Amino acid sequence: MPDYLAEAQSLFEYTRHLRRDFHRHPELGFREVRTAGIVARELNELGLEVASGVAETGVVALLETGRPGPVVLLRFDMDALPIHEETGAEYASQTPGVMHACGHDGHTAIGLTVARLLHAHRHELAGTVKFVFQPAEEGLGGAQRMVSEGVLENPRPDVSLAAHLWNSQPVGWVGVTPGPAMSGAESFTIRLTGRGGHAAMPHTAIDPVLAAAHIITALQSVVSRNVHPLEAAVVSVTRVRSGETMNVIPSAAELMGTIRTFKPEVRARVLGRFEHLVENVAAALDCQAQVELDNMTLPVDNDPQVAARVQSVARTLLPEGELETEHRTMGSEDFAFMMQDVPGCFVFVGSANAEQGLNAPHHHPRFDFDERALPRAAGLLAAAAADFLLNP
Repeated sequence: MPDYLAEAQSLFEYTRHLRRDFHRHPELGFREVRTAGIVARELNELGLEVASGVAETGVVALLETGRPGPVVLLRFDMDALPIHEETGAEYASQTPGVMHACGHDGHTAIGLTVARLLHAHRHELAGTVKFVFQPAEEGLGGAQRMVSEGVLENPRPDVSLAAHLWNSQPVGWVGVTPGPAMSGAESFTIRLTGRGGHAAMPHTAIDPVLAAAHIITALQSVVSRNVHPLEAAVVSVTRVRSGETMNVIPSAAELMGTIRTFKPEVRARVLGRFEHLVENVAAALDCQAQVELDNMTLPVDNDPQVAARVQSVARTLLPEGELETEHRTMGSEDFAFMMQDVPGCFVFVGSANAEQGLNAPHHHPRFDFDERALPRAAGLLAAAAADFLLNP
């Protein structure tokens, strides 16, 4: 097999230029018009069959080798986050309040690099590569939209692969975990209705703020007292909104947040206790509660055989690196919807460099990563795809 790592490193300037351009011009989910235009341009220049406007701003391209073989899907997410950047980098976001704080700028550049690598070796491979550049991964349902619009058909993939630059681990580290690797996630909204009144006369009102405070405290018991200590779950209240001024008890309050679990039985237990606590604590304080739950994504569950193949490729391609085979996180990824019916593997690629200050966590205003991770990720995905094409 060709040395895809060396070839990816030879394309480093190309990859870095694209990454920094995407970083300067971040776009939120389903608004990735400029990004998608560059992606389509680069893929068209390779002579691939390109479809734009899939799930609004997604791009799908086919690389045909001209010989029968499997179909390998490679997915790359493109969207940014509504965060004001504080990195001070010369390539920092030029869009106030929007930044690439999760590495998707890198993922998009990696995807275009992988397309170049595999295109250069297309006559040595057998089968088809389906490149999927996905919009709106950050909680907006981009993967689910693409699936509903047929991204898993015509042709149907035999295997699916994706990677994420991972700033909790240094450059040189790779995580490929068989089985559950990332949690499933639900978002929730709790609307509490009481009766407003004067802050000096609370006995004439029904205080939804007090109910909200008790509900937030009670929800902390769901994981600590209702989930087996050796299982994993997270319940996080992340937004509280109520009232407009300091001397009025408001008539309503709203709580928002997320719930994350790996296993269906744990999810069922957590959701049941969640709704029971909210409704009964609110009722005890004379408030009405309305609960809305939205399933953001399923758990990322790597197919053991596919993961084993990717591990083997990683050991060969990156022999000096650290390969971890039991890395799991309560973070979530909607690539899970593409893996639901197509066996796949989601790979973590270490991207942090503490000495250079490039180790802020994902979704942080100072998030940035060591760009040496870019060719490592591109080379690994290209080599893994080629391995499946050559050895179905």
